[in-house]
Amino acid sequence: MNKTFADKVIEFNKNLQFSGNLPEGFEAMNPYLDNPETMTVMQKFYQKYYNDRNPRKFMIGINPSRHGAGVTGVPFTDTKRLEAVCGIKMKSARTHEISSVFMYDMIAEYGRVEEFYQNVYINSPFPLAIIRKTKTGWLNANYYDDKKLFQTVKDFMIDSLKKHISLGVDTSEVFVLGKKNSEFIAALNKEALLFGRMTVLEHPRYIQQYKTKEKQMYIDKYILALKK
Repeated sequence: MNKTFADKVIEFNKNLQFSGNLPEGFEAMNPYLDNPETMTVMQKFYQKYYNDRNPRKFMIGINPSRHGAGVTGVPFTDTKRLEAVCGIKMKSARTHEISSVFMYDMIAEYGRVEEFYQNVYINSPFPLAIIRKTKTGWLNANYYDDKKLFQTVKDFMIDSLKKHISLGVDTSEVFVLGKKNSEFIAALNKEALLFGRMTVLEHPRYIQQYKTKEKQMYIDKYILALKK
């Protein structure tokens, strides 16, 4: 059977597991194991927007946040936008995630949500949520926050990126979100020779937190990069 893009993504997510030991104080969360409804809504999303065999541009985040893809299984998509924009309701959770706000404002200007996902695939080099223990509780962490953490997940990240590529993404240019993220992706790319040109875009969380006055400029920057 000639699998669709959706079939391949769903298969990737179903088989997702990280068996390495993270440094003390860090944990990886697999949203698909933590909540059965995550698997259901993730499948609905990909079957709705990726049910074809078309290649797509590849946009790379850092790693899922525990309130965005860490709950919905869909990158940069909290339950609010999953329901309001994508028409997929999640009963077991209600989340608001700051990066999701920017991403969907940008998608609205790109065109319709169907048009965006027909052309772009978003995922992360470490496709599981990482959390870090602090005095006040568990917080989101990035794979590059700690040298030991990065070394522990590096091979898994290269393997994950190769699997993303096998879904059918265009490797001639890759769109990397976040300047620090791009430095690490560049190093992985040098080692594993995965992508051609790398276009770096500011991370949605950074824009929403620190650059809201210039938000329109960043939306334009994203759209110009993706539509050229």
